[in-house]
Amino acid sequence: MTAQSGTASGYRPGRTLPFRVEAVRQLRRRRTAVVAVILAVLPFVLVLAFAIGGDGEGGDGAGSERRINLMDTATASGLNFATSALFLSAGFLLVVPVALFFGDTVASEAGWSSLRYLLAAPVPRARLLWSKLRVALTFSLAAIVLLPLLSLAVGTVAYGWQPLRSPAGGAIPEDAALLRLALAVAFVFVSQLVTAGLAFWLSTVTDAPLGAVGGAVGLTIVGNLLDAVEALGSWREFLPAHWQYAWADALQPQLEWAGMLKGSSVSVTYALVLFAFAFRGFARKDVVS
Repeated sequence: MTAQSGTASGYRPGRTLPFRVEAVRQLRRRRTAVVAVILAVLPFVLVLAFAIGGDGEGGDGAGSERRINLMDTATASGLNFATSALFLSAGFLLVVPVALFFGDTVASEAGWSSLRYLLAAPVPRARLLWSKLRVALTFSLAAIVLLPLLSLAVGTVAYGWQPLRSPAGGAIPEDAALLRLALAVAFVFVSQLVTAGLAFWLSTVTDAPLGAVGGAVGLTIVGNLLDAVEALGSWREFLPAHWQYAWADALQPQLEWAGMLKGSSVSVTYALVLFAFAFRGFARKDVVS
């Protein structure tokens, strides 16, 4: 599809498909409600699990030490419960809504055969992608913030409002712990930008939303598997998955920045490249659906 040679009186490309319109469209989607319900229910499920099974028990296997420590302190306070819920969900559960919000952007329009009509409105291609990208970023951030926020509220009711017990020993005062938790959530959001970039790029090259979502989730899982291959040595540091739990350094009595800074730089670099691929490829794509 080629751009129209003429423009109507009063037409402003920058005013087409505004953020509010696209956000309302996405908010009314059933999958948005499903994601919100799942994230809202999870804290209650965890409280019930702790009530039935008691305090967190240690596990076996390589790499489980950090998890053991976090889960051992999960019921110490509402702040500990929130950090434990974030740990349990950051590796996979939060990957799904991010992949869904980004992978379902352009591909769903193509699947409904409405993409060409949007472009004929006319909505410039870059404007369409930018509008959908901003909405997907907003919804993904809301999903990532919603879980620890609700977990903090539920955990405070269930376990009280006390200082955050650090897995390394000692305690962090409530005010400082809230800032540490906010920092952890921010890092989780940044680390998920790689999945977002994968899903967004795939959404521009396929007409199947499930293909874009599944492809992004699958490639994220592959990255996690590669990070588990110790034979790769220092090469694993170039994998976003290698740094996905670097936010746990924020829970130490002495805040450590190195891992989070390295992880953020790796994730942002991958994400920018993938978003650039999406914009470049879509600008040249022959849209027929």
